[in-house]
Amino acid sequence: MKKDIIIPKVENIFVAAVQEWNDDFMQKTWYAYLINDSDFKLENVLIVSKASGVIDGEAKKTSLLRHAFVTVEPVSFVKIELMEDSVLVLDNEFMVTFFIDNVLHDKKYIFKAHSLHEDYTVEVPLIFKDGIIMSSPRIAIQD
Repeated sequence: MKKDIIIPKVENIFVAAVQEWNDDFMQKTWYAYLINDSDFKLENVLIVSKASGVIDGEAKKTSLLRHAFVTVEPVSFVKIELMEDSVLVLDNEFMVTFFIDNVLHDKKYIFKAHSLHEDYTVEVPLIFKDGIIMSSPRIAIQD
């Protein structure tokens, strides 16, 4: 029965963290973006984010944040959320679920603790700003 289940592969859909100036905090802050670099429109997009890890020997976790987008057009991007400085010392997980042509797709992206740093940035496609691109689960930095 398991062999009959088809799990579609998610390609050209990324989560990126981009550092931008924030007028409210008067400093640069990290923002998470969903990037659709495919030829397909993403429909009924749901993103659940959370952070967890250990700080000073004590397990910590944040509450779940949920974001919904009716559509994300082909070759476009949407801003997901602000990534507050205090959560950068934790693993930040983004579970992205969406439909393409009435077929459910999902993928988990994880920014490992301490991986969001200006030294690791590259130019993010479509946004054309420096950031960190997460294209595969559980990989934070390409060495």
